[in-house]
Amino acid sequence: MVTRAERNATDPDLGVLSGRLLFAVQRELFTTLASQGFDDLKHRHGAVLAYLDPGGVRATELSRLSGQYKQIIGTLIDELEALGYVERRPDPSDRRAKLICPTARGLAQMSAADAIMAAIQRRHADRLGQETYERFKRTLTDITEHQRSQTADD
Repeated sequence: MVTRAERNATDPDLGVLSGRLLFAVQRELFTTLASQGFDDLKHRHGAVLAYLDPGGVRATELSRLSGQYKQIIGTLIDELEALGYVERRPDPSDRRAKLICPTARGLAQMSAADAIMAAIQRRHADRLGQETYERFKRTLTDITEHQRSQTADD
């Protein structure tokens, strides 16, 4: 009988593969960010930072985009605010709502993270060939969106 560990070593399922990819990308991203002076960030902060826009984003939208519960996003926003990466500002389109906006430090981190992610993607595109890499990303996006639609809480 094949053990789960053996099966995952030779024929990993979608969850194992996507987890391995996520953890490897996060490790490279956050290690490189730390070497550039952003050593106070944790991998979990990516659920907010990956979707943050210079003009701000509502917490509910960050929750929807990341697929994380609103309470988790709220905790992450609190942590990032305490670290000086984001601030809450009134939403000009709805006085009751708040926008989560990057500070100067947050904008610097966003720029650094974008450059790191572009380098990671370029490395894979160079290795596979641009056309193959683009096809891979389209397929992975399709699988991801289809899976998310199967488990939506809406």
